[in-house]
Amino acid sequence: MGIQGLMSYVGSEKNFFSDLQLRNTKIIIDGNNLYHKLYFDSGFNLQLGGDYGSFTEIVHTFFESLARCGIHAYVALDGGCDISDKKLQTQMQRAKDKIRMANNLSKGEGGNVLPLLVREVFIQVLRNMQVPFVQCFSEADGDIVTLANRWSCPVLSLDSDFCIFDLKAGYCPLSYFQWQNIVTLHGKKECYIPARCFSAERFCSHFNNMNMSLLPLFAVLSGNDYINVQALETFFSKVHLPMGASSHSGRKHARIHALLNWLSAFADAEEAMGNVLKYLPVQDRKRIRELLCSAMEEYNLSDTNLEGFFQRGSYVSPTAMDLKLPDWVQGALARGQLSPFLSDALVLRRTFLHTQVENMQRPSAHLITQPIRSVIYGLLLNSPQNLESSCKTANQPNTPFVVEFTRLETTLRKSNVETAVNSRSACEALSLHKLPEVSLANRLKLLLDTLEVNRSVLESVPPAHRLTVAVTCYWVSRADPKVKLHHLKALIMGIVCGDIHKMLNKPERQRDGIRLVYDQLWKIKQSEVQKRSPDLEDMHIFCQWQCCLQMGLHLNQLLSTPLLEPDITR
Repeated sequence: MGIQGLMSYVGSEKNFFSDLQLRNTKIIIDGNNLYHKLYFDSGFNLQLGGDYGSFTEIVHTFFESLARCGIHAYVALDGGCDISDKKLQTQMQRAKDKIRMANNLSKGEGGNVLPLLVREVFIQVLRNMQVPFVQCFSEADGDIVTLANRWSCPVLSLDSDFCIFDLKAGYCPLSYFQWQNIVTLHGKKECYIPARCFSAERFCSHFNNMNMSLLPLFAVLSGNDYINVQALETFFSKVHLPMGASSHSGRKHARIHALLNWLSAFADAEEAMGNVLKYLPVQDRKRIRELLCSAMEEYNLSDTNLEGFFQRGSYVSPTAMDLKLPDWVQGALARGQLSPFLSDALVLRRTFLHTQVENMQRPSAHLITQPIRSVIYGLLLNSPQNLESSCKTANQPNTPFVVEFTRLETTLRKSNVETAVNSRSACEALSLHKLPEVSLANRLKLLLDTLEVNRSVLESVPPAHRLTVAVTCYWVSRADPKVKLHHLKALIMGIVCGDIHKMLNKPERQRDGIRLVYDQLWKIKQSEVQKRSPDLEDMHIFCQWQCCLQMGLHLNQLLSTPLLEPDITR
């Protein structure tokens, strides 16, 4: 994320940081960075679809450590993709990188690919622990900075973009946040977390007291998520960048250091911009100026008031208001009750399907849920302005569709998925604006019809497991390769283990045989059987189950949860 090489560059200079003893303070946490960091640093097996129970324990321990030190955490999560499409090429490249790494992992090689449901698990843990969080309408960086400066508290992340913002209380990179090494003050009950805090002011003073307004131009010239540095290679090939005194090694670090030295000679961004453009052909200057200015806008502070959300529950996104999204949709997105996947489909009519570690020679595991996604897309695009086109049948022209990016073997594939629509009267009844007003019975019927499950099948199932059972029925009927008995037994055993773990936390259950059963199951999990090489067909089948659960969760959310949301943290 952010500016390639910048975090390692600033990390090699102690002068850019101050040491902190974090306690008794608010802190704004970049949620996406946190769950990536916690998962990848914990040494979990990345081949087998996700160790969500162990991940849950890590997240619990992290926030308990903060609470011990009187640190009040506020988590901000990224929402949907940028509506300007400025990051589309970056998103496509990252999707290709994930396919490559998933392929490597499937062959027992290295790579970092998050399991499919990590984000959903993280949000459930935040809710269970009552950690305040917000899901921003798009990327959260600007909202985080505005709130952190309003509260004069630090930001916790691992995104180098936070080195560019002027943060009053600084930016604490997760790499230097020693939450597992809490220090107790001598002779006191208080404790703190050792951390290092980056200061943009210190950073600029190191380069001849460079004007801080030059940092956004530095970011885009270095090549961030919003601009392809190739467009500026003419500039770099002609300009003489002063290296200055530097202990940095490596081409990327050397360029960063030299560029900062060069920029420090100018009074402000406008003067520096003019000096960049003079190295470019005259016919390209206007286009490149517009490109640079557009990319620099991403470092403007946000107008969204997250303080209002955390204090009163009100979240108003100017972008969402301009798009005239229904109020209930905006609120549900902010509370994390609707996934960014849904807002991308609604606003951009484009989605990226997360690559899993599966049999890469087979069609993507996401293929199994295409009928569910078609229904989701149909519901999302049923707004008054879309009603005329949305209520056409699939045989008629101009049927609405959503562009999906997913893998085809080991390449990124783009395809159009048409919405599933019925009669005009049905469309009007299920208009997105009025969806929460539809009766519970009708919303439940639509959910179960989409999952191809008869309601009578769920009557004997505990309410907390009905959605899980429904998606499992769908999975059994559609999986390719076919589900075998041992797959179903393994899945049921996993669900039972999760329930037993929750029972262990209830004092009244400590006297019965629950502990004995749990201990025996734990021994099985740790046995030599688990050390065998994973079977690609088994991996693929269970990847399809996770796809079914994920889309079942999304459809259930969109229909205002006619079935209870299952606990997926175990």
